[in-house]
Amino acid sequence: MAPSSTADLPPSNVSERRQPNERKRKRGSALSSNNSTRTSTPHAYSRRSPPRQAPPKPADDPENEEEGDRSPPRKLKRPGQGARISREQFEARRRGQEEEDRQRLAEKQQNATNAELARDHYNNVEQRGRQWRQTDSKIKGLRNLNNWIKSTLIQKFSRPEGPPPEHYFVLDMACGKGGDIGKWEKAPIVPALYVGCDIADISINQARGRYDEALRKNRGRHGRQTMQAEFYVQDTFGQPLSNIETIRKVGFNPNAGPASGVIQPGMMSGGFHCVSMMFALHYSFESEDLVRGMLKNVAGALVKRGRFIAVMPNSDVISAQVMKLLRAESGAEPTKEGSEDGEVEPEDDDSDGWDPEKPSEPADDWDPEKPSEPTPAALPENNTAPKAPLEWGNSLYTVRFPRDQPLTQRQLPADGVFRPPYGWKYHYQLEEAVDVPEFVVPWEGFRALAEEYGLELMYRKGFKEVLKEVWDEGDGTFPVDGEGAQREQEDLRALAERMGVLKGGSLEVGDQDMEAAGFYHAFCFYKT
Repeated sequence: MAPSSTADLPPSNVSERRQPNERKRKRGSALSSNNSTRTSTPHAYSRRSPPRQAPPKPADDPENEEEGDRSPPRKLKRPGQGARISREQFEARRRGQEEEDRQRLAEKQQNATNAELARDHYNNVEQRGRQWRQTDSKIKGLRNLNNWIKSTLIQKFSRPEGPPPEHYFVLDMACGKGGDIGKWEKAPIVPALYVGCDIADISINQARGRYDEALRKNRGRHGRQTMQAEFYVQDTFGQPLSNIETIRKVGFNPNAGPASGVIQPGMMSGGFHCVSMMFALHYSFESEDLVRGMLKNVAGALVKRGRFIAVMPNSDVISAQVMKLLRAESGAEPTKEGSEDGEVEPEDDDSDGWDPEKPSEPADDWDPEKPSEPTPAALPENNTAPKAPLEWGNSLYTVRFPRDQPLTQRQLPADGVFRPPYGWKYHYQLEEAVDVPEFVVPWEGFRALAEEYGLELMYRKGFKEVLKEVWDEGDGTFPVDGEGAQREQEDLRALAERMGVLKGGSLEVGDQDMEAAGFYHAFCFYKT
């Protein structure tokens, strides 16, 4: 007989029906206990985090003392607090680091070659825009004059003799940052190919960028010939230019120059109509090997009757200054070689009947093996403590000439004649532009060497003399030497007006800029 109500059920059954959740909890607890006894590996849904622990007791809790933990509480630090040093310690550490950097730089410069020093310097020269150069530069007058002198050489001597070639090729053996690209694009004959080489890799990258920018600006201009340009990182003194494939394709004679002291008859010519080297040739006069390497590259690249144009420091000016300063120290009377400001005309000046179109003979008494006349300080009875370098210049430029010359094993010559012709080192600093060691290029020594490589002189003038060709300081006019010469002078004068050298017949270059410009001269050789 079935029970009629829940009151008739056994007590245990009644309890389970009334508390189902409690039964499930007990069942789950039992299962969990059994599983933990079977294996130590938790299943996928088991709890992985460690069980919660009671928070640590306060440090002043008496129970800690009973446990024997009497160490002081650990103090928290702010981030970086442990690295704090006093200001005096920081300054001392900074000064020590700067001194170490200076020592490393001095060691690097001491061990570096002069070519490496020049490369590093020109790589680090800040590239500034044209607007800054024309408005804010301290040497803007000198910059304008230098650029006009280079443009003048290009306008006067880049045009080949006879009918113009079908393709005109130009090699720039010291192109730097590509500052002369625009000058060649305005040459009488626009080159079909301009090849620029320089030892400074960063300068070459900037030259490429300048050329690419010029292409973008000229794109779409009809009727204008586009000059193709290529750029290469190359030591043009210590390495043969035949290493560059483009130069080999244009044409290069690796055998140019003397062989066993004798000029080779019927020398093969290269393929370039003009070779340019602006403000760089003097770096080669560190040694005879570098000079001959440079001349071999020039002569090897030029076609017959091709032109070699360049500007560099004038050794006549350097000799005059050295003689002037040394004589002043010894109390001797000044000589006519140098004026009060140290300026001097080139040895073969027009006032002495020199014809720039007619190559003159080297000085009869010039002997590269003959030692220079020693200075009084080099004589035993006058040999005292080392003296400071000879120095001259103004607020824009400075020349510092050490008296002792390690490369030549001689002191500066009192007679101003630099023998042997290589290794006479000085330091030249020009505001915003140059701060490197340079070398004297004894003019007659250089000219004699150039003739060994089939290079004959056709023009040489100081920067001031080049300016006088188109502008007379007295009345602002220019000399007249025939109809053709007058037309050329008018064109060059108009160019000087456009480039900021002249304005309305007046000179726009300051006195100090002109003094700095007097340190240089320009010249042109042709390939026989």
